[in-house]
Amino acid sequence: MPVEITWWGHATCTVQDANTRVLTDPLFARRLAHLRRRRGALPPAGARRADVVLVSHLHADHLHLPSLAGLAPATRLLVPRGAPRAVPGLRRLRGLRITEVVPGDEVRIGELLVRVVPALHDGRRLPVGPHRSPALGFVVEGEARTYFAGDTGLFDTMAERVGPVDVALLPVGGWGPYLGEGHLDAGRAARALTLLKPRAAVPVHYGTYWPVGMDAVRPHEFHAPGEEFVRLAGVAAPQVAVHRLGHGESVRLEVAR
Repeated sequence: MPVEITWWGHATCTVQDANTRVLTDPLFARRLAHLRRRRGALPPAGARRADVVLVSHLHADHLHLPSLAGLAPATRLLVPRGAPRAVPGLRRLRGLRITEVVPGDEVRIGELLVRVVPALHDGRRLPVGPHRSPALGFVVEGEARTYFAGDTGLFDTMAERVGPVDVALLPVGGWGPYLGEGHLDAGRAARALTLLKPRAAVPVHYGTYWPVGMDAVRPHEFHAPGEEFVRLAGVAAPQVAVHRLGHGESVRLEVAR
């Protein structure tokens, strides 16, 4: 059975594998603080259906309480350890089954095994907060091994800690004209392919949200990262099949291991 990846925008994807639906960092909003959705229609109601939801870290564009509140009751939710303490609103989502995880944990969901791996990123609930939780990535193992990186920078032990993967969902941009520490841009994401050596990759975390009033400020930072990643990946890792999806588009990948 193939694995199917749907990109809804930003870091929100559905991974369908082994008859199980996995949703990553759900963000179903037209507006988030100073950000507005500039590309892609809001995902349909069916995008909220999942057997398990993976939250990579506490930043509001990844742990978005209104989007989580719209999930079906009893949905399984994996969050970084300490998230309910750092984000009290999580404790009010009583209909969800919340499990706190750290790198090294493994969680069985139906026919899938979800491995929790580290990410190099600020784990606080910003703009400020005394509580810190680890930023995470996840490897979803079923018919394929799909790596969802969340937000991360490159780190020396990335290949070792992530392990073998078939598909990599990699952030290649952000939501503003500059990327801070702990992020991948198109070039660093292409370098990540040389470390991880997946068979296929899908660029995410670009081209969806942009600060209000900044439409004319370095617009190529908003539009270009996906195309730039395709170009740079073709040079750095030509053996990797890169699938640049539009908002709401899907790709089905046959993975033979």
